[in-house]
Amino acid sequence: MVSRPFLFALCAGCVALLLSPAAPVVAQDGGDMQARHHGPQHTVTVSGEGSARAAPDEATVRFGVVTEAQTAEAARSQNAEASSRAMNAARELVDEDQIRLETLRLQPRYDYSNDERELIGYEAERTAVVEVDDLDVLPRLVARVVERGANRLEGISYDLSDRASVRREALQEAARDARDKAQTLAQSLDVSVGEVVQISERDYDAPQPRFRARAMAGDAEQAATPEPDAYAPGEIEVSADVQVTFALEERE
Repeated sequence: MVSRPFLFALCAGCVALLLSPAAPVVAQDGGDMQARHHGPQHTVTVSGEGSARAAPDEATVRFGVVTEAQTAEAARSQNAEASSRAMNAARELVDEDQIRLETLRLQPRYDYSNDERELIGYEAERTAVVEVDDLDVLPRLVARVVERGANRLEGISYDLSDRASVRREALQEAARDARDKAQTLAQSLDVSVGEVVQISERDYDAPQPRFRARAMAGDAEQAATPEPDAYAPGEIEVSADVQVTFALEERE
């Protein structure tokens, strides 16, 4: 029969074992088990920047039609007729789904020259957007819509159809830049760069090239006149910014 003092001692030993802090145990070559203590991991966090350039292959054209008349109905109907001609001109060069109406406005016009508000007529304005996926068509498109009725050319913006691939190039350059910075810091501290602990991406794209046309009727005709390199978009720069945390290791 087991004595009661022995049982109490055995239970106390079990509790002490359960409450003691755990330590990792590894097997040695000889087969014995030995606890090994690992200290806190040392890291370095750096930012990396990268960019990639590519020639745009898409454009968005915004043009408007502004008409003035003595009555609201006359301003509206004249605007509708001129807008129809301009949009039909665009349809000759691009598909229907590449054209959309953006704004339509009809408002009174007043004269304040005699310190009084005097109604002098009405103004109608319609703005349309045309998306162009063939930049060779762009000069002809602008010229035709202006010739057919558009009297306000608000601007042309350029873009990339495959922005994702250019973005990947920028990210790769940003990652390389981050590792180069980490290695520079590690060498100055006589340590080595280890594995990546954490990485995050921060979005940033440079503004798109934009052609600003002069706004009103006579200037719109002049802006639509083809000139050497008048519609040359240059290149679009896509930028990337990453933050990377690397482990630091002692040099062997």
